[in-house]
Amino acid sequence: MAHAVVQDVAETALALSAPRRSVVRRLGRACSFGLVGTILMLGGASTQAGSRPTLPEDGLGVETGGEVRPVAAWTAMCARMPEECAVDTREPAVIPLNTALWRTLTSVNRRVNGRIKPITDQAHWGVVDRWDYPDDGFGDCEDYQLLKRRMLVERGLPKRALRMTVVIDEIGEGHAVLMVRTDRGDFILDNKTNAVLSWRRTGYAYIKREGQDGERWVSLNGGASPTVTANR
Repeated sequence: MAHAVVQDVAETALALSAPRRSVVRRLGRACSFGLVGTILMLGGASTQAGSRPTLPEDGLGVETGGEVRPVAAWTAMCARMPEECAVDTREPAVIPLNTALWRTLTSVNRRVNGRIKPITDQAHWGVVDRWDYPDDGFGDCEDYQLLKRRMLVERGLPKRALRMTVVIDEIGEGHAVLMVRTDRGDFILDNKTNAVLSWRRTGYAYIKREGQDGERWVSLNGGASPTVTANR
């Protein structure tokens, strides 16, 4: 389009005197630059609009029950890192889900999943189940989620709304995920997928998660608890 307009201006210039040709050429160049600028602006606006994520409309959280015993490996982690298990009740238990938060969740989930290499706790630590940060670049399910939570807290999210959760996965084994509690429902960060999903879309059976009023855990949907979450 820009090329056709400039060509028309150039052909018109051939029929004019030298001074007029100079003016027309300048107009032609200005026209060309203007059209290119307009195209770039429109393209940028289109890209920006197209990159805006569509927020999910789940609206439902996982049904919680009474207090339950936490996973033994979580208790051992709390003895080593008590700050990891402390709950600040001044923080919100549920956070508003907006575009900025959704981008942060998906970015952190994808980044950690791509950075950490899966390994069993037995191969990594010489024990069946251990919860820890994968600072050496290796870990299993709960280690991925602990790192994601730390990164989200560093980005300003309240830890009280980010709950470590135990589920039974698609192969019937204990598995740990990170539940983000929002005003649009509970969403799951998982090392098995880069997609952040509503808890109802994961296909998992939800067993229990960290409580939001203290260090006691709460049951979810009444499922039987696995003894470990040693699942890559």
